[in-house]
Amino acid sequence: MGQAVSKDHAKPVSLKKVHITDDFWNYYINLVRDVVVPYQWDAINDRVEGAERSGAVSNFKIAAGLEEGEFYGYVFQDTDVAKWLEAVAYLLETKPDAALEQVADEMIEIIGKAQQPCGYLNTFFTIKEPDKKWTNLTECHELYSAGHMIEAGVAYYRATGKRNLLDIVCRIADDIAVVFGDGPGQIAGYDGHQEVELALVKLYETTGERKYLELSSYFIDKRGQQPSFFEAEADRRGRTTHWSNNKIHIDPEYFQAHVPVREQEAAAGHAVRVVYMLAGMADVARETGDESLMNACRKLWDNIASKQMYITGGIGSMAQGEAFSFDYDLPNDTVYSETCASIGLIFFAHRMLQLEPNGKYADVMERALYNTVLAGMSRDGRHFFYVNPLEVTPDVCEGKNKNYNHVKPVRQEWFGCACCPPNIARLLASLGEYLYSVKENTVYSHLYIGGEMELSLGAAKVKLNQQSSMPWEGSARFEVTLDQPTAFTLALRIPDWSANASVLVNGEAYAIADKTVDGYARIDRQWLSGDIVELTLEMPILRVRSHPLVKQNAGKVALQRGPLVYCLEEADNGEQLQQLLLPQDAELEASYKEELLDGIQVIKAEGLKLQFEQWGTQLYRSDAGAALEPASLTFIPYYAWANRGKGEMAVWVKERL
Repeated sequence: MGQAVSKDHAKPVSLKKVHITDDFWNYYINLVRDVVVPYQWDAINDRVEGAERSGAVSNFKIAAGLEEGEFYGYVFQDTDVAKWLEAVAYLLETKPDAALEQVADEMIEIIGKAQQPCGYLNTFFTIKEPDKKWTNLTECHELYSAGHMIEAGVAYYRATGKRNLLDIVCRIADDIAVVFGDGPGQIAGYDGHQEVELALVKLYETTGERKYLELSSYFIDKRGQQPSFFEAEADRRGRTTHWSNNKIHIDPEYFQAHVPVREQEAAAGHAVRVVYMLAGMADVARETGDESLMNACRKLWDNIASKQMYITGGIGSMAQGEAFSFDYDLPNDTVYSETCASIGLIFFAHRMLQLEPNGKYADVMERALYNTVLAGMSRDGRHFFYVNPLEVTPDVCEGKNKNYNHVKPVRQEWFGCACCPPNIARLLASLGEYLYSVKENTVYSHLYIGGEMELSLGAAKVKLNQQSSMPWEGSARFEVTLDQPTAFTLALRIPDWSANASVLVNGEAYAIADKTVDGYARIDRQWLSGDIVELTLEMPILRVRSHPLVKQNAGKVALQRGPLVYCLEEADNGEQLQQLLLPQDAELEASYKEELLDGIQVIKAEGLKLQFEQWGTQLYRSDAGAALEPASLTFIPYYAWANRGKGEMAVWVKERL
């Protein structure tokens, strides 16, 4: 099976070739291996007491004829199994585990028995509505579910060399190619939730079958064409809706189907769908050289990153539709910021780095990874956030104001719609893929995470051993090991949070000021085995302010140090966080607390707290006395919040000028 990646674009270094040994990240990778994946296996098998029922595994057994019963869960419940298998595949790719592989093989065997002879695989329609398959693509996620299974099949084949699941997903894709198209009797449409687009490109890369790439391109090009496919589909089925007894009303922006993808000016609609779509568009653009598709990706990237993204790398500001709202609308307390959306943003950033290595993509990838993605899972690996707010008052989000019902002050054990936990697992299990890429004779280092990487450059074998002190300190050290002297360029990303950087090569200063291109310091030389590169990044505590059009943050400031955004938490600062102020001239001091939350860097400052005299029962007063009193403020990394019980939290704090 051949690869079809163009030499004109950067290619990620394979997960098999990267071995992470990093003090910070090994905790999470080991947590996924030892806790998260076993816990999620129990969850999808309905063995976690007190958690919401999943039904995901039992659905496959029923569809396979191995059990009696009714379908349970959402129409896309199959994806929980697919993403679990994908995470398992990445773990197996980095470290053999015979017992885990056996469990996965047994699940794959069940999946194979649930597949229909034509290749169709979807337990909801097999069990519950066999006569309605492919009749409600707007709402029922058939291609979305197929896409996740295809991703799992590709990952499992790459990890183990076993074709069982790969053959299953090839039959899925072959069936889709028969069903969809512009020919007689075919469906000239696309899915309501993008995912199959990026999955088909992965399948093409693995099998070399160009029809899979062409099918992905077909779905992308069809979206947004007029007359509306979703409207016509709704008319054909009497405008019934899967989710209620009401007649369906279709908002084309929600599905990114309001105009063709190349004509979309801003990210709109369901946030996860947007970034999954963009990841697929970037993949197709990379493989076909479609410049108009590349430009569409760039345009929507710029809109998201410069006008619709939270400081934490979260996207999707609106609970209604789990969606983008409009430029600079970034509320902190009613925010949605689904964990899956930030993971999708990382997928998109990773693909943009392949199209054109530019530090701005890696900066966002790092921001989303260290903040929203890590915040989405507790330190014990058994509790998860679906929604990632930047401001929380438990009494409000657990009270009677329904505008806050989606916000949780503590992480949940599981969800009926459990897309986020297995998404976190598969991302962290595959983290090694995001560290490096190679374009021609240049090796790019995108993330500073310790470990060893090896690759071939022409006839030479190159190993890089990275030691990193991040995220707590700003240094990274690379040792080069070669089987022969080799000329190549090592490109080190200079993050947007570091105004000053320096490089030593074998202990001697290397001038990077005029050698930094698109955010990467380029070290071009003839390398010898044993060469050492040391990168030092200035890591001050930054006071970050929002664009003036972000009304919710007017007069407020947030703190960031390195890649980490910080927040106030009630456990350190007491309640009523809205009454705290940070003076503009307050000294900010960072210190490492080994005993706190398994070791974190905290930021302390002398601030102020607004205090009132005894108020009484009046709602409003014109004669109330108020004073600012000294208050010691403690900020912790945002990713670590809600690990010490229920309490208030705020990223943005009022600033006193």
